[in-house]
Amino acid sequence: MKRLVTVVTGGSRGIGAAVCRRLAAEGHDVAVGYVRDAEAAEAVADAVREAGARAVAVRGDTSVEADVERLFAVAEDRLGPVTGLVNNAAVTGPLGRLADTDTADLRRVVDVSLLGVLLCARRAAQLMTPRGGGVIVNISSAAATLGSPGEYVHYAATKAGVDALTVGLSKELGADGIRVNAVAPGVIDTEIHAAMGDPDRPRRAAASIPLGRAGQAEEIAAAVAYLMSPDASYTTGAVLRVAGGR
Repeated sequence: MKRLVTVVTGGSRGIGAAVCRRLAAEGHDVAVGYVRDAEAAEAVADAVREAGARAVAVRGDTSVEADVERLFAVAEDRLGPVTGLVNNAAVTGPLGRLADTDTADLRRVVDVSLLGVLLCARRAAQLMTPRGGGVIVNISSAAATLGSPGEYVHYAATKAGVDALTVGLSKELGADGIRVNAVAPGVIDTEIHAAMGDPDRPRRAAASIPLGRAGQAEEIAAAVAYLMSPDASYTTGAVLRVAGGR
């Protein structure tokens, strides 16, 4: 039986790490993409192995074409033909109004959160199309439709782009047997909030969420696992909102 080999970008922490662990439990071998924290990435790879799957951690910046090429090349060399991609890597930049946001921060958010997703999706499509199958799941955000005023409208704009990519690419690749979907998380309790300068954000946001709490990374991983599974065999072009009602 052919092994499932899935590349997960931004796999060393938060949602990405939870996705790696969940997919390993579902029988996927996993290439853990990461940009900085080698120790964290190796810990996730170890968790994948403990679940009975194979893993390799690969450092690279998804906004750099050569790094994307290398990520997929190492995955194929070490694990076998790539059958899946979870396009998770993204950055928000500091919280604040657009008028106060530095151009360098704008460029970095667009480069990682949109261009990087495009580069990874393109490479996956190049590899999967001749093989006649594959699954791509993009991690979007509820911000794509909420707009995130006063926080990061630039990040929200990139996620709206991810939604458009999901719909368009699903139509482009459907005849090739490749499904393309997205998961749009709401406020999830991960370290990303501290990284953007507001570690208390999940607790404060709870009051505005119909379910009354922030989500957990494992809840997003469960949605990803569904979209990558045979249970979702007739699902493509969907953006699955996992946002507690927001």
